[in-house]
Amino acid sequence: MWREVEVVQRTGSTNSDLVARAAAEKLEEGVVLVAEEQTAARGRLDRRWVAPARSGLFFSVLLRPREVPVERWGWLPLLTGVAVATGLARAAGVDTALKWPNDVLVTVGGEERKAGGILVEATGDGGVVVGVGVNVSLRADELPVATAGSLALAGAVSTDRDPLLRGMLRALEEWYGRWRGAGGDAGACGLQEAYAAGCATLGRVVRAELPGDRALVGEAVAVDGDGRLVLATEAGVQEPVGAGDIVHLRM
Repeated sequence: MWREVEVVQRTGSTNSDLVARAAAEKLEEGVVLVAEEQTAARGRLDRRWVAPARSGLFFSVLLRPREVPVERWGWLPLLTGVAVATGLARAAGVDTALKWPNDVLVTVGGEERKAGGILVEATGDGGVVVGVGVNVSLRADELPVATAGSLALAGAVSTDRDPLLRGMLRALEEWYGRWRGAGGDAGACGLQEAYAAGCATLGRVVRAELPGDRALVGEAVAVDGDGRLVLATEAGVQEPVGAGDIVHLRM
């Protein structure tokens, strides 16, 4: 399904570039934009993503899931997380875990570290741009923050970025096809089960930092049919969280 793969040496953000191109050129689904270096990369909540040139994989893809009701598009970052984890396991031989909703974790020195992230943005014309960033070969002294990691530091058997990209795109095509074929029903296509199996957030006590300076603490017990994280609070109530920053607590 990947009709065009363009590689640029340097750009601000592949997501921003592809969103702009999709609006201006009426692009069809399946365009992939890859950058060797990003100078203005960002994740959720507009957090900056910093990495040296050619040390990671930074790419965005254009999807147009016309067969899927818009209210089910919230599964796209979770779907992409499953695809990234699948592709990296195949191509890099490294185990990853997913932190709800869009972080990719590796284990470095016995600790969970963030090695990747996913950002999904609507194009405004019935399309969605899905951006993926993965730290591949960064050394410990190159990490932007102490909680970051890389595939190399996690013991990956390969840090060759070309097969890693191919592996992730292949897995994304597989999962996207299954999800779209099921009309976006994450339960019917096996996505809900696959995400839960790889989600490090489930079974943990977490703090959900919600819009409006609110916070909710509870055990993450499920990911529901809408892709929301369900927290069981001390009050005995199960609260679904659809948006927010999740902090894994050591309790």
